[in-house]
Amino acid sequence: MNYSYPLNESWTTDEIIDVVNFLSLIEKANEQSVKHDDLIFAYQCFKQIVPSKSEEKQIDKHFQQSTGYSIYRTMKQARESSLLGLGVFKMD
Repeated sequence: MNYSYPLNESWTTDEIIDVVNFLSLIEKANEQSVKHDDLIFAYQCFKQIVPSKSEEKQIDKHFQQSTGYSIYRTMKQARESSLLGLGVFKMD
């Protein structure tokens, strides 16, 4: 499905690409599966662009309204699954 991603006008083109990549991986992790390392790396890139917790929460809120998927819950489960050493991640 095509969703509307929350983007900041002040981001550079490369930053927008990184954020869209991360959000699409969140979407894919909820609908199919993704490589665990790819999701963690994309989140690290996202956090360099959006270091503020409050801004991350706002993006998560808008993303969840648009897609029904939570960045917070997806990343929480991804971190927990990393303890199991799984190479592929999918939300339950």
